[in-house]
Amino acid sequence: MAIGSGSIPGLAAAADFGPNNPFYAPSTLPFQAPPFDKIKNSDYQPAIEAGMAQQREEIKGIAENPAPATFENTIVAMEKSGRLFDRAMSVFNAVTSANLNPELQKVQQIEAPKLAAHADAIFLDPKLFDRVKAVYQQRDSLKLDSESLRLVEYYYKKFVHSGANLSPSDKTQLKKLNEEESTLTQSFVTKLLAATKDAAYITTDKSALAGLTDAQIASATEAAKGRKTDGYVIPLQNTTQQPDLAVLQQRSTRQKLFENSWNRAEQGGPNDTRDTVSRLAQLRSEKAKLLGFPNYGAWKLEDQMAKTPEAAIKFMDALVPGSTARARVEAGDIQNLIDAQKGGFKLEPWDWEFYSEQVRKAKYDLDESEIKPYFELNNVLENGVFYAATQLYGITFKERKDIPVYQPDVRVFEVHDADGRTMALWYCDYFKRDNKNGGAWMDNLVGQSKLLGTFPVVVNVGNFAKPAPGQPALLNFRDVTTMFHEFGHALHGMFANTNYPTLSGTAVARDFVEFPSQFNEHWATYPAVFTHYAKHHKTGEPMPAELAAKIKKSTTFNQGYALTEIVAAAELDMQWHTLPPGTARQRSDDFETQALEKTHLSLSYVPSRYRSSYFAHIWGGGYSAGYYAYLWAEMLDHDAFQWFEDNGGLTRANGDRLRKMVLSRGNTEDLAKMYSEWRGSEPRIEPMLKYRGLVSSDSSTK
Repeated sequence: MAIGSGSIPGLAAAADFGPNNPFYAPSTLPFQAPPFDKIKNSDYQPAIEAGMAQQREEIKGIAENPAPATFENTIVAMEKSGRLFDRAMSVFNAVTSANLNPELQKVQQIEAPKLAAHADAIFLDPKLFDRVKAVYQQRDSLKLDSESLRLVEYYYKKFVHSGANLSPSDKTQLKKLNEEESTLTQSFVTKLLAATKDAAYITTDKSALAGLTDAQIASATEAAKGRKTDGYVIPLQNTTQQPDLAVLQQRSTRQKLFENSWNRAEQGGPNDTRDTVSRLAQLRSEKAKLLGFPNYGAWKLEDQMAKTPEAAIKFMDALVPGSTARARVEAGDIQNLIDAQKGGFKLEPWDWEFYSEQVRKAKYDLDESEIKPYFELNNVLENGVFYAATQLYGITFKERKDIPVYQPDVRVFEVHDADGRTMALWYCDYFKRDNKNGGAWMDNLVGQSKLLGTFPVVVNVGNFAKPAPGQPALLNFRDVTTMFHEFGHALHGMFANTNYPTLSGTAVARDFVEFPSQFNEHWATYPAVFTHYAKHHKTGEPMPAELAAKIKKSTTFNQGYALTEIVAAAELDMQWHTLPPGTARQRSDDFETQALEKTHLSLSYVPSRYRSSYFAHIWGGGYSAGYYAYLWAEMLDHDAFQWFEDNGGLTRANGDRLRKMVLSRGNTEDLAKMYSEWRGSEPRIEPMLKYRGLVSSDSSTK
């Protein structure tokens, strides 16, 4: 976005900022890529504060312009403001997410309330809003092109949504709430990062790791060395369930690893997040009341595709019976296996991955240890992810060793369009580090805008286990899918072709932004792509057809569990964010239990994908009242892939059509209209249910 966040320091507060700061002027590297070889920890805060001060002066000039408000001197002027601020914050946000250190963490904590105040100073400025409203009221007579008209409407709605119509006293109260929310959000992120690191499974007993491969044990040894501790370390992923639970043979080890994950942020002490969570939920409901909404979800979803919490909840509720019924059947299969092996115990969450893997082997004769040698990271990237993009869109990739990076594991590729021109830079940072947030994501280092003359520079970040030196990085199929998913976000950013930065690329509604990424996952199993990358890392031999067929056949396996854990997280999120204003602070654990019981998702053996206390998406990642977006977008992505299957599949014509009508358009028109015009109809849920195996294949309409 062109306008952002921060305090309102004067230029004197940024006295350390000058021409020697690498953010002072646009980078001279290709596409203004960040000069990471020149950026020091001490450069960020002066640049951020000088950027805020500069933007405030620019905004003041717009608000106090004596000339009548016009599209150019108000809306376009705002789009051009904040260039220094945007340069600094784009890089700062990316680096602090993926390569945090104590010095930058302090900057985060200091700047968080200032950033909220900076945003409020813009969107709650009455003079500026009067000018925006004046342009909005005359928009029909301005003969604007459709993108410019969309921008006018966006800004007006954004100001109103942010509280521009409130009284002065209510604005003062809103600013206090926003400041507290930003401070607590940063506190949550800081606590969770430390809690997740501290909750890693650590042992000096190698026998406790029975079931791990030699490469995995070597990786655990390296992780321990990195922490300067003896023995072995298994770092936690961001989700409740942990990948190694599928292979660890000792039940006591599995239980300990699971409980470390489940209780990571509930140990008491400085990294316990529960009080932070309960206060965030309460103040968000207070904020909703102030803004005239019955709850925070109603305010948050006003500009989303779902529009209301009721619509999102109705959509999710419809998924509960089928998913939980299938999960109960799957649990029965697992319990039968445990009983047949005379295990003598009741299925618990830490048993699910281990025994479901055995059920999968029995049903599909599929062993994950057989699969991983065919999924070497670099080969998956170049002959899978890149290959699919080339077939669909004609783009090609060339690695650049001369572009500086923020951490040695990061790689950079120059992206060329079908006509040979350089169109973007793409960075990838795939390996787990203790100073990296959990999960996987895409960030813009530089956003695309014709108005500003900028081109996309994007990064994909993951948390795959880093192999020991000299060993290949072998992935499970979930990791492969993650690579395709995040590259779908990258394509959305790299294909951006809009005038205005505010409407560019992935700057779309939460329940639409996951559509391009989830859609891109389909190419991971598409035969022409799969056979091109699924090759043994030692011999280069393609995966045997029978093994590939087993993977394809098993895609609907465990889908009751998989869907239930996601729906549980999404419903939990919405329960937190539809609390009525005035509700007393909730005890996090009690609220969570009641919320899952209320939504019929309280299955002892299927824990929520995220517990409230480590649900980073909703407390620190911008998905508050929005985790349902993954499910909503899943409906779109399966419906879209059905269109591809009905129209010839993996072809340049199909790819170019999607790029032209959707991926390049950003937020330049109503997203539901954009999708239906590309699709030729409204989206249907049947393809999603078919893919999940919750309805028979012939239940999906043509």
